[in-house]
Amino acid sequence: MAMGGNGGGVEWHLRPPNPKNPVVFFDVTIGTIPAGRIKMELFADIAPKTAENFRQFCTGEYRKAGLPVGYKGCQFHRVIKDFMIQAGDFLKGDGSGCISIYGHKFDDENFIAKHTGPGLLSMANSGPNTNGCQ
Repeated sequence: MAMGGNGGGVEWHLRPPNPKNPVVFFDVTIGTIPAGRIKMELFADIAPKTAENFRQFCTGEYRKAGLPVGYKGCQFHRVIKDFMIQAGDFLKGDGSGCISIYGHKFDDENFIAKHTGPGLLSMANSGPNTNGCQ
């Protein structure tokens, strides 16, 4: 999972896949029309806690009161043409909800990777050590 910071000159968007890293997906629909699948390699070799948090929300493994909690049915609540899309707020749907598999929020792991091109995934947060589900 790419996170902001000093990338040490690495072109992260060109990095070959690491077969040890998990790959997850979102099946996207627009209204009721299937629009395709987004496949994402999670950089567990760089940010293992962040990757595991995201992975469990993708698979539905994380549960509360015996029910799966995660991204299934979640909407993209922020779309900026030619820049980015944001999703993951399955609590409130507007970008203000926050939960993690570790509790409400969890600490930043590192800032090794940065966005060097299209197709990279990041966690949105509201400041230092406020990582959750987005």
